[in-house]
Amino acid sequence: MKVFLGAFADAGHAFPMLALGEGLVARGHEVALQTWDRWEAATVAAGMTYVRAPEYQVFPTDKLPLKPYAAAVRAARVTVPQIEGLAPDVVVSDVLTPAPALAGELCGLPVATLVPHVHPALEPGFPIYSIGARLPRTRLGAALWAPAQRRLVGKGLEQGRVEYNGCRERLGLRPLPWVHTGLSRSLTLVATLPQLEYPRAWPSWVRVVGPLMWEPPAAGVDPPAGDGPVVLVAPSTAQDEEHRLLRAALSGLDGEPVRVIATWNGREPTEPLPAPRNAVVVPWLSYSKTMPRCDLVVCHGGHGTLVRALTSGCPVVVSPAVGDMAENAARADWAGLGVRLPRRYCSPRAVRLAVQRALSSPRLRARAREVAAWAATHDARETAAIELERWAERVTRAPAPRA
Repeated sequence: MKVFLGAFADAGHAFPMLALGEGLVARGHEVALQTWDRWEAATVAAGMTYVRAPEYQVFPTDKLPLKPYAAAVRAARVTVPQIEGLAPDVVVSDVLTPAPALAGELCGLPVATLVPHVHPALEPGFPIYSIGARLPRTRLGAALWAPAQRRLVGKGLEQGRVEYNGCRERLGLRPLPWVHTGLSRSLTLVATLPQLEYPRAWPSWVRVVGPLMWEPPAAGVDPPAGDGPVVLVAPSTAQDEEHRLLRAALSGLDGEPVRVIATWNGREPTEPLPAPRNAVVVPWLSYSKTMPRCDLVVCHGGHGTLVRALTSGCPVVVSPAVGDMAENAARADWAGLGVRLPRRYCSPRAVRLAVQRALSSPRLRARAREVAAWAATHDARETAAIELERWAERVTRAPAPRA
């Protein structure tokens, strides 16, 4: 089949879509990926057709940005002729990249969604997403969360639905009656570890396929000489501008009986970093080549870094920065796969204590090995591609009606 994929440039969203595209190409499908210019070479190298995505500034800057849904309307109109020229059978859009989904509907095509992290929709009794709260242990705890969901989350989701439907109206599409409008009710692929998902009754249109992992070419890094456990400090590629976690980890682990590998992930510090003798610090490295050599990963909790560590058999110490990192930290804690360190407590001493706690826990190591064993027998790329094939065969038997 011919598949049109779409994701914006953030690594947490572009990388899983690149992985999905590689999986589809490996199964003989013709794939086009619409993303930003920075991933053009990677797209072509993976055997896909590169399609340039509109790049609009929607966050406050010194220049007047577009409002998010105004940008979506404009980008959808640009995307329509791109889709028409490629004539795909189906469209798969990233959950935060609405233009391909909207354009696919305008072209009368079936549209699926890729969620590159844990599922964002809440069940009754779940804690509010992204605040870092764990699933309650009792029915009473669940009952206490229900009104908070309705008052706080429900209002925001309804506002998002109204704004998105205003965008759809400007494009001539019918309004949607549900919230979480970025999720396709035809097929939504959730690219995370099932071990990180709270128990729930999944809708028929949701498939948890496992983490879709991709990374740019890079070399692995050997730890310093010795025989102590190896700790990788893997901070976010986009958050924590002052390298607070990296500095705290290097200072806190100085002199500890561990061997440290650390990276600043392409964001060179403006001030010199601590230089402990038991550490090697590099600007960039391959997680896939380095993490299997490690015993523990210290990170901010970005989903890609988290699942790469867990599928490598490494428990984690997570000190969240922003976004969904607090949610990921809570899930790792709930699943018995890591230690949480709130950002307000991110100091050299706190990192040292968190690392000591994680390394001394046989349960964390055993759980991480279980996840790694599961991942070794579950190819997420192939699983996602097969789910798309089955869905496409079903939904393309008759032309999709124009919304």
